[in-house]
Amino acid sequence: MDDFLLRALAAAVGVSLVAGAVGCFIVWRRMAYFGDALSHSALLGVALGLILGIDLNVGIVIACTLFAIFLVALQRQRTLASDTLLGILAHSALAIGIIVIASFETVRIDLLSYLFGDILAVDGRDLVWIYGGGAIVIAALAFLWRWLLALSVDEDLARVDGVPVDAVRLALMFLIATVIAAAVKIVGVLLITSLLIIPAATARRFARTPEQMALLAGGIGALASVLGLAGSAQWDTPTGPTIVVAATTLFALSLLAPAARH
Repeated sequence: MDDFLLRALAAAVGVSLVAGAVGCFIVWRRMAYFGDALSHSALLGVALGLILGIDLNVGIVIACTLFAIFLVALQRQRTLASDTLLGILAHSALAIGIIVIASFETVRIDLLSYLFGDILAVDGRDLVWIYGGGAIVIAALAFLWRWLLALSVDEDLARVDGVPVDAVRLALMFLIATVIAAAVKIVGVLLITSLLIIPAATARRFARTPEQMALLAGGIGALASVLGLAGSAQWDTPTGPTIVVAATTLFALSLLAPAARH
């Protein structure tokens, strides 16, 4: 197997394992549209990285975290419904990011690779980012696991039990932002949410406990990555979207199997 395919496989599997676990909380907390809005802001992070001259992945994490804080603050007002607010900000962030990046005359950026991913261009530095960032995310999830579960069940009850709700919620946003930064090169900002949600939704049918669901989601995401890469190589299709189609196929097949009893 060629080196670039091995790097692509390692990157896709690494991102999928982490995205599956984080995606479970997006599914449990019904944050799918929120995650979509957050991923759209990733292009602002690319623009921020170019403006400040810092690593683009660091720029994405900073931009996504700030965007999430801004979103949460705006959601406290009652003038507009949350889905309306998310729709406005998500597409505005995407449009502003594209305009800012396009305004750089001296820097050449392959915009399509950020929108739809370019996994075959993954290099050693990207792998360090994916596995280094992934290790941090997994360690943080393990540390926050009980608090995050309490928040997912009932925030008011968690607050009464002494859980630092605001801090834990902010930590979850930071973890989602880190996963998005790592996954941008795999499937792009327009498809990242699918990698977070579809494996978790598939695993939900078979898992009996939250821990089982997180492990299953990671495994299903990794399997979808392998199948997507193989399908892309076989039929010469875009790799990122093919991975998403593979994940969707696994989800469709899961509907045919009996769900586990909870």
